[in-house]
Parts: sequence; structure tokens; C-alpha cells
Amino acid sequence: MKTFDYIVVGAGSAGCVLADQLSRSGANSVLVLEAGGSDNSFWIKTPIGYGRTFFDPRINWMYRTEPDPETGGRIGYWPRGKVLGGSSSINALVYCRGLPGDFDDWEEAGAAGWNWNRVRAHYEQIESRVLADGTIEGNGPLFVTDVRHDTHPCNRHYFAMARDLGLPVTEDCNGPFPEGVTRYRITTRRGGRWSAADAFLRPALTRANVTLIQNCMVERILFEGRRAVGVSVRTTQGMETFQAGRDVIVSAGAVNSPKLLQASGIGPQALLARLGIPVIMANQNVGANLQDHLGISYYYKANEATLNSVLAPRWGKMLQGMRYLLTRRGPLSLSVNQCGGFVRSREGLARPDQQLYLNPLTYTTGPANNRPKIRPDPFPGFILSFQPTRPTSRGRIEIISPDPSDAPRIIPNSLSTEKDLDDVIAGGRLIQRMAATPAMRGFIKEAMAPDVRALDDGGILEDFRLRCGSVYHPVSTCRMGRDAASGVTDSALRVFGVTGLRVVDASAFPSITSGNTNAPTIMLAHRAADLILNGPSYVGLGR
Repeated sequence: MKTFDYIVVGAGSAGCVLADQLSRSGANSVLVLEAGGSDNSFWIKTPIGYGRTFFDPRINWMYRTEPDPETGGRIGYWPRGKVLGGSSSINALVYCRGLPGDFDDWEEAGAAGWNWNRVRAHYEQIESRVLADGTIEGNGPLFVTDVRHDTHPCNRHYFAMARDLGLPVTEDCNGPFPEGVTRYRITTRRGGRWSAADAFLRPALTRANVTLIQNCMVERILFEGRRAVGVSVRTTQGMETFQAGRDVIVSAGAVNSPKLLQASGIGPQALLARLGIPVIMANQNVGANLQDHLGISYYYKANEATLNSVLAPRWGKMLQGMRYLLTRRGPLSLSVNQCGGFVRSREGLARPDQQLYLNPLTYTTGPANNRPKIRPDPFPGFILSFQPTRPTSRGRIEIISPDPSDAPRIIPNSLSTEKDLDDVIAGGRLIQRMAATPAMRGFIKEAMAPDVRALDDGGILEDFRLRCGSVYHPVSTCRMGRDAASGVTDSALRVFGVTGLRVVDASAFPSITSGNTNAPTIMLAHRAADLILNGPSYVGLGR
């Protein structure tokens, strides 16, 4: 049995950060276990290539939810990264720290020390901010780039719309004034995707004290009494067991982290008993409290050229492909989520309740070469989208067997509170006002059905139920809390009721942040590493 100081399960956004930070001093040995394989792929490294990786089972778990009653019984699609870098290797690259109030909410929920003033320092440490003129602020390993010079010129209509409507406009949603319509910053460097694997894992792998095993599946966490002592792993060489001298750290994501804990005997007692899994620690919160953002897009044909005009025709794809290969510039170096921001749907709100995505592109999703594919429409078009920022509905994750090859049940339980329904109607009404501004009336040629401008409150809600979808931000299934009655881990990410075991990833969020979740996941892992190395030890272990 091989022994390491720390075993990190998952080389996704959080696991990559932990591998780097825990090994940096050279004093600790770190084993990183990843179910997926290499991220050495053109479509991963090319920013707009996530349209290809979105349905690629080689690097994507491609999870499906249970039928969701309040969305017409539809089965949702949840892409999750199964590759080095995890979802940071297949996401849409938008970098949003979250709003300051999100983290004050965390502390109020029991995550002591996770308020905005504390977490902001970790953001500053991890970021190198590439400004529009190419200068760099900060010296962190994660590059966050202002790509305004490559965004489409039709985006000017969005900012004119904001002025018409009286919405604030902000330079950067990660800056001192995060509220308002903005151009999103993205995680790229010199025109290529800069994932957590690029920023954190590759530097770690240059050190002799870091070991990475890919294409392996952790079957369960091993315990002596209630102390986690190692993991049992299916590798390409067969079953292997690895021992942890200090901690087993689960960083498998909001779906797979509760799945592994449940399979290892930590979870709802009735579920474990039904599946014949010996109970190490009964905790109803493992897999519970699932939160996610739901969004909807409204499609319009445009009176002038948009990204469709260069990405739909074959000649356009070839031209932009050549441009990218020669210069690392142009639309292939970007996310299609070029503009958006955080706004209040109506007066009287204490903080923004809607995140916007304002995209100079429309597309269809359908089969191509026996695989679903995202394809730009053959006419100029654009999208107006919204997602309520802080949903209050709660779902859950449940394993169906102890076999790690079996996908768990994902039960979103979407739109199950009155507040969430009210937020949907408020978002739809906001889009109606946006589309009615002089700036947008001049840009819109015609709405593609359904036209939100023709819908009343009931119509907005019914349309949302039928067409909304996950924005792929699942969190909180192993959330931090004050105790086992309210969460799964304490504020140092230690699992309640056992020792030697932590959960460090988006599943530990006490509540969902207002926007995209990759940036706060990386921040959380960075702060967690500091707590692991410098924080209080487990009581009674003689450290």
C-alpha cells in the first residue's frame, strides 16, 4: 500500500489548486486521482471549442437529471468535465467572482471566516488580470483577460440599451463596482483557454512530491473506525489501495463528491440501508441542498451582421480558423458569452437579482455525424438571456448503487418556491423592457418565437417552464454549515463526524453565488489549502 500525506480525489478546478498549494513547500506528498484523461485537445485549448466538448463523452460526464415536475417533466442535461481541469476545461470561460453579498451570506449560514473581506484576498492572490491594452495586474497563476477588442461590434447595442433603460454599466463585474451591464472577462492566455490544469496542476506536476493517476475511478473511501485512512481505486492496472497519512480530500464536484461520500457510508441513513452500505456517519445533508441557476434565452433575427455571419458559412469558419491559428485572435479566441452583467429587475431591491447574457449569436442544437452539435444559424441573430441569481429551490443527489460506474440520480426540484417563480416573472419583464428600448428596436429585425414582448406574467412563466435549462452551476450538495444538522463540513472543510476527510469543491458552497461558479470554486480551494496547511488540526490525532 502506497502512502501519501494528502490524497486529492479529482483533478478538476478545486483539485488542481489543491495539488499546487499543498505541494508547494515540498514537505508534503500529494496523490491526485482523476477519472478522466488528458486535456491535450485542440477543442479544449480553443476557447470557442466548448461547442464541441459540450457533447463529448470522452471528456464529459454528460449527466442527465430525473424528470423535473415544474419544468414540464423534462430531463435536464448537465455537462461536467471528466478531464484534467474538470469543468474549467469545457466551460464557457466566463470569470465572475460573485457579488460581495454572496460571501457575507456564506458566513451568515455558518461558514465562519468566508465573508467577502476574507475571500477577496484569495481572489487577488490567484489572478493575473490582462487588461485590454495587454498590461497585466497581479501575479497570480490564473489569467483573466479583457477581450473587448475582439468582441463583436454589434455589442454596442447592448450598452445603448442599458443607457436607454437606466441600467448601470460597469467596467468589470469583478471590480469595485460589480453591478451593471459589462463585457465579461474570460479565463484565457494569449488567445487560448487557461484552465485550472494550466494554471495550477502543471506547475505542481513539475515537483517530485506530486503524483497524478488518470483514468481511474475511486470506489470508496477507506476508514478505520471513523478516521479516513485511504481510498480504494480502480486503475488501468486493476484495483489499488492508497493510504493517506494526513487527509483524504474529495474534490470531485457537486455531483460526484456526494456520490463518493454516500458510497463510502456517509449520507442519509435510509438510502445507505436500502443499498446495503454500512453506515460510517449518517447525515441527511450529504447530497441534499442542491442548488443551480436556471436560465432562458430569447432569440432574435438582427438587422446587421452578428457572429452568425462569420461562423455559420463554411468559408467563414475556414477564414476565422486560419485567423486564429495565425494570430490567436478573433471569435475562436472568445466565449460566445461576450456581454452580460448583474442587474436589478426592478426598483427597491437591495442587490441584483438577475444575471444577463447578451450574445451576438443564435444557434440550434441537433445531431450531426451521430453526435449532438451546436450550430450557428445561417442568418444574423442575437440572444437576450437572464437567470435569477439566488434561487431558493433545493434538490438532491442520490446514488443508485455502490458501483462508481453508475450515474447517480440528480433531482433538481426546480421552481419549487414562490420566490423562484416571482424571480422568473421579474426577469421576463426585464427582457421585455430591454427589447422595447430604442437601441434594441433598431437592432431587432424580428423575434424568433416565442416573442417575450407578447407574453403576460402567466405566459412568461409557462414559457420558462417549457424552455429553461441549467446554466451548469450545481453547488452545495456537501455544504459548509455550523454542524451536521445544517451541513456536511465545517468552515475548514472537514466532514462532520469523522476525521481525516475533507470536501473541497463547489459542493461545499453554503449557498449558490450570484453568477458563474468556476471562479469561486478556485478561490474556495485556494483558501481551503491555507486552512489545511495552517489551520487547526483534528482534535485528538496528535498532530
